[in-house]
Amino acid sequence: MYLVKKGSAPNQAHGGIPEGLHEEEHGRQGFNGPASHLYHHHPPTAWSRIEGPLRPRAVTCTELPTADYHSADGRPTVVLQSPDARVSLSRRTETMPHFVRNADGDEIVFVHRGRGQWETDYGCVSYEPGDYLVIPKGTTYRVHVDTKEPGLFLIVETPTPVEVPDRGPLGRHALFDPGVLTSPELTLPPADAQSRHEWEVRIKRDGEYTRVYYPFYPMDVAAWKGDLWVARLNVRDFRPVTSPRYHLPPSVHATFQAGGLLISTFAPRPLESDPSALRVPFYHRNMDYDEVLFYHQGSFFSRAGIHAGMLTLHPQGIHHGPHPQAIAESKVKEQTDEVAVMIESRRPFAVMPECEAVELKDYAMSWRQP
Repeated sequence: MYLVKKGSAPNQAHGGIPEGLHEEEHGRQGFNGPASHLYHHHPPTAWSRIEGPLRPRAVTCTELPTADYHSADGRPTVVLQSPDARVSLSRRTETMPHFVRNADGDEIVFVHRGRGQWETDYGCVSYEPGDYLVIPKGTTYRVHVDTKEPGLFLIVETPTPVEVPDRGPLGRHALFDPGVLTSPELTLPPADAQSRHEWEVRIKRDGEYTRVYYPFYPMDVAAWKGDLWVARLNVRDFRPVTSPRYHLPPSVHATFQAGGLLISTFAPRPLESDPSALRVPFYHRNMDYDEVLFYHQGSFFSRAGIHAGMLTLHPQGIHHGPHPQAIAESKVKEQTDEVAVMIESRRPFAVMPECEAVELKDYAMSWRQP
């Protein structure tokens, strides 16, 4: 279709918004397809109540008990699930006594808390807060936890192989240069390698586990080569793309993709300097993706009442955008001070019952507070 304009809408999106109006982007294909900009007298999130499954949700992940927190033998707890991705939380206080291998899909692990070593077929790679670990399907691993810093991990599992999105005209070195990725190093067996006569490997397929036992330490790879390996990326090496005159959509922060799954990184970045430019995320009803945000650290720019370790879900079809307090604060700030991970699923997420105990029940209504 061709461009149509009605009323006194500005020619430039996200800039020169008439006083007293609120811009909303109604688009398709994330932020890459056809779109229109609607200018409302009232914020689209100023609802009086919501009834039905599309209400925005928020949970405090740091308060969620997980089976692997109480026992090193336990498994992560699934919090969200769709055909595109399964999102789990893992809280470990001690080193895993067994190995695991995921035959259902790739895993992207984000380290919220903790330090230690991720031991894999390819060797060991250290981890620290702010790390992404991309673990290919079929990789055998176990987690060595520094007991002084127990781990809290956000795990995204996808049946489609994880890739780095095409950067288009920005080039392949934008956002992060492949040179900053860290690969595992082959090392001597850990101190506990000879501590038992049998080692267990748990292989997950279709959500069920098969247990394989070896009479020797199974991590016995002496050498390897290839272009499939465990990769580590820290958010400090992520370089956001910004514009001084135009508020870019969140899709420019895309870090990984896998079929209908997108993972983006919100890192500290300067705000727009043009006085006419919108300086906060615009209202939108993303019609093709459920949007999940996991808040890692900093002062979260888009809304008040959020703290590190929280996770929010905004289903496709219902509005979300800047919190009223964020709009006011954007007029005096010069840059953001936040690190957050956005997980987008083309097919809707189901919220698991385990989240009920740590859910902020009034989150949906908090969007309309002044």
